Amino acid sequence: MSDITITVDGKELTVPRDELLIKILNKNNFAIPQFCYHDALGMDGNCRMCMVEIEGQKRPQIACNTLPKEGMEVRTRGEKIDATRQKILELELINHPVDCPICDQAGECKLQDYYMDYGLYDSNIAKSDKVHQRKHIDLGSEVMLDQERCVLCARCTRFTSDITKTHELGIIGRGDHACVSTMPGKKLDNAYAMNVVDLCPVGALTSKDFRFKQRVWFLTSTPSICHGCAKGCNIFIDHNREKYKDDTVYRFRPRENQQINGHFICDTGRLSYKELQEKRQLESIFEAEPVEMDVATSALKTMLKMHLKDIVILASPELYKEELESLMRLSERLNATLVCPMESYYDERFGDDWLKSPQRAANAKAIEQLGISTELSQEQHIGLLMSFDHRDFPEIKSDHSVTFQTHIGVDADLILPLAAYSEVAGTLVNEDGIEQWCKQVIHRKEPLYSVREWVRLLEGVES
Repeated sequence: MSDITITVDGKELTVPRDELLIKILNKNNFAIPQFCYHDALGMDGNCRMCMVEIEGQKRPQIACNTLPKEGMEVRTRGEKIDATRQKILELELINHPVDCPICDQAGECKLQDYYMDYGLYDSNIAKSDKVHQRKHIDLGSEVMLDQERCVLCARCTRFTSDITKTHELGIIGRGDHACVSTMPGKKLDNAYAMNVVDLCPVGALTSKDFRFKQRVWFLTSTPSICHGCAKGCNIFIDHNREKYKDDTVYRFRPRENQQINGHFICDTGRLSYKELQEKRQLESIFEAEPVEMDVATSALKTMLKMHLKDIVILASPELYKEELESLMRLSERLNATLVCPMESYYDERFGDDWLKSPQRAANAKAIEQLGISTELSQEQHIGLLMSFDHRDFPEIKSDHSVTFQTHIGVDADLILPLAAYSEVAGTLVNEDGIEQWCKQVIHRKEPLYSVREWVRLLEGVES
């Protein structure tokens, strides 16, 4: 279809004639309030907050159910439309509790934002007259429900009916007593259930994992990529460094990328942030004793010189492409065998037909693109086995062993700490061949060496 021209608040726009007006306004950065509309869920038309004035129309229209017409003139602000939104907002807030000081959504709540933009009125309903509903209900799947805070936008119910098609949530009751609930005898139980927390525009649905952990205005949100599998879902890593403490990750949230994950991520990937910080390998260990870095690096170089003819380097398929390339150069210089066995990273039980790939290695495609061998000869004698965080390391026999690892877990003659993926920058290639850049998110007070820094440290050792 051909494009048409409309005018919004005096600004002329050329737009597709089959695109909803609310989507046009959102794309062109017009501040239009909305509770029930979401790009992934489409229009529902129940909250009425997206009212706009259209020249020639007797009364305001909802933008989520209006298609543009050639020459249409739209006003998103003005005395009349602001007054309309204020009345609608008062209906939304009529039974809403004054929970803001203790609500996890405070600071990123649309109800708060819109009240500041369009409300600022004194309530006509006394607190004691508000209809009370059930609070802190455990829905299952790490999700808590506060029925009093719900504005009945139906985003959560539409997610379970239209997206996951699991139908756990519905709206029950009538009038002031209508509320979101699970179906009788059911719990919220699907692999993507926690997305309803992101969809909820108010504090009705909150994450059990994040509840009361951190105020959102203290958090820094940095774009990154989930390392839970080869899908490469886009995320925000929300983190904060408190005084005298290290930078800490508090949650992962989905980041929109229509090529890969749309608006959502799976619950497994969302909660994988915990693995970044638990049981971290922070010190060097030589012959079962903690040692200083200079002692550890000296021992490493000695081992390399002892075994220059029979070194095998194990590269994790979780490493960034640039790190893999540096290991390729190192193996060439040392005349070592570089290998990345892949079998242990494949989990058929994990995969589905949406965002969960059975290939659990985040950079498996880069291994393929770089031509790194995935087969290790069973007959090859290994004098020195050097593992860069590969999970098969404990199963492979060698005369001497060195492991560079992010987390405590395996024993070796020499154990060296390694920066986690959130502490370095690099490129991931997802299973569809899409390259994505990950910036460094976490800056530790005492940084750990990355793969490339370890490789640079070994530049003086020659074959």
